[in-house]
Amino acid sequence: MELFSEIYNCYYQVLRHLLSNQAPVTIQDIRTGISNEGFEESMLAIIPKIENGSWNLFEKEGELYYSKLSDTFAVPFSNLQKSYLKALLSDKRIRLFLTDGQIENLNEILSTVTPLWSNEQFCLYDRFADGDPYDDDNYRKHFRMLLHAHRKNRYVDIDYTSPKGTRVHHYYFPARIEYSVKNDMFRLLALEQTKSGKMKLHTLNLNRIQSIQPTNQTMDSAIDLDAIIRASYYKEPLKLRIIDERNALERTMLHFANYEKNTTKIDEDTYECLIYYNQSMETELLIEVMSFGPMLTVLGNEHFLDSLKKRLERQIKIK
Repeated sequence: MELFSEIYNCYYQVLRHLLSNQAPVTIQDIRTGISNEGFEESMLAIIPKIENGSWNLFEKEGELYYSKLSDTFAVPFSNLQKSYLKALLSDKRIRLFLTDGQIENLNEILSTVTPLWSNEQFCLYDRFADGDPYDDDNYRKHFRMLLHAHRKNRYVDIDYTSPKGTRVHHYYFPARIEYSVKNDMFRLLALEQTKSGKMKLHTLNLNRIQSIQPTNQTMDSAIDLDAIIRASYYKEPLKLRIIDERNALERTMLHFANYEKNTTKIDEDTYECLIYYNQSMETELLIEVMSFGPMLTVLGNEHFLDSLKKRLERQIKIK
């Protein structure tokens, strides 16, 4: 634990970024860096040690501070980091980011390392069994093509089959790839430029993509994806009432951590949480709300309540 604390604590990370910069900096630059990456009290702890030289990390010339680390300086991996990397190699999703050759080389380098955890140690519940085919060559190729196009700011030509079986063929800009823990699948947030010039947001399941072709068309201007997502939300958010018993508030915040939300305290143990969502998020959000438990009550909106009632009625009929 001491090793983990020393390497991953706030002070270490702040100073690592400051020292990696080979350009000279002023004390104000250092203050700004600490302010952006640390806590309020970090300034009080770090600045005096840099100014009085007790942390012999910078060379001061006039008003400028120079990092004492050379540009070739490299920090060796700790045993803990190697153990963590070895555990990641057993995750089937790692194949989306690394080639077979890279995985083989890493396994050889880490052959004597004990992984930090094994997959058998995790018990996954309330999760769909038909996740994405991470070992499929086409799926892996599509994933990497989307990553490459995103980094190069390029559109791609996607042939896609919707969940209803409709075949769709469009030029899309791959704005973001998201992972759904509950569904064990990746989704692409894709932007389509309409005839009016506006950007239309689509959510595509990667395993339903039939083919991807690169294009030479690039995104001309910066896109605020979060603003586009907010514009796609329903006018009325989902309203939940949370009774904070058995740590329900903390569990709710973790459970819905991937949604934009606003939570206010109503009284001593009651909270109201507003969750903002759009049509593409609705089904998964509905399932997550139903799976949570009795400490959570749906107060609105009417559309969500109606969908919730219909889903409960279907489940009762199945039983």
